[in-house]
Amino acid sequence: MTRADVCVLACAEAFRGDGEILAAGIGGAVTVLAARLARLTFEPELLTHDGVCLLTGDVPALGRAPEVVEGWLPFRDHLWLVLNGRRHVMLGASQIDRFGNSNISCVGDWARPKAQLLGVRGAPGNTRCDPTSYWIPRHSPRVFVPAVDMVSGLGTDRGAFELRRVVTNLAVLDFGAPGGSMRLVSVHPGVSVDEVVAATSFDLHISGDVAETRVPDAGELRVLDLLDPERARDREVAA
Repeated sequence: MTRADVCVLACAEAFRGDGEILAAGIGGAVTVLAARLARLTFEPELLTHDGVCLLTGDVPALGRAPEVVEGWLPFRDHLWLVLNGRRHVMLGASQIDRFGNSNISCVGDWARPKAQLLGVRGAPGNTRCDPTSYWIPRHSPRVFVPAVDMVSGLGTDRGAFELRRVVTNLAVLDFGAPGGSMRLVSVHPGVSVDEVVAATSFDLHISGDVAETRVPDAGELRVLDLLDPERARDREVAA
């Protein structure tokens, strides 16, 4: 078992209880695997797709087309799901603050940025209308910042619909602290609370003894190996 296995399961847990809702993993192998793992284990009613426009009847391995197509999901229908709260998306972030405001647009002042990134894309609509979680493969002070340079995705202080989880290569966090700020939920095996604190540029809410993130059981590991036989997940997770 590797750190990546733990991270995929922690991301999958964000979809627990969602039922019949579109699970969208964006930004790499870990989020896609998380949605598929959740569907194949504890959340069988989840809707998963091929990353383009097909709802998958079966759950294929990474890089493979589904053998069974459950339905066609054109962009207009995808947008309907977003606008009506029927999609749980797991996004990435170049910056994120204590309230979950995220930035994928630029680093530095918007009028004259140091670096141009993706642009806000669908982050405003996703965070305003749907449950949203985040996957951050490298937990660092450059990502977890006191204030984002530009708000692409809304935080709890700006009317986000529901920010569910933030999973990183070090820990699991949520927004259950007073005022909707970020709280440390668990640290991954081999990681200390002090390491997470040192990698965060703002004060995390920490209450009592912090739990250790759940590790996959034998059955979940078997499913993961079927979904990702070439272990793309290991290449995505920072040690």
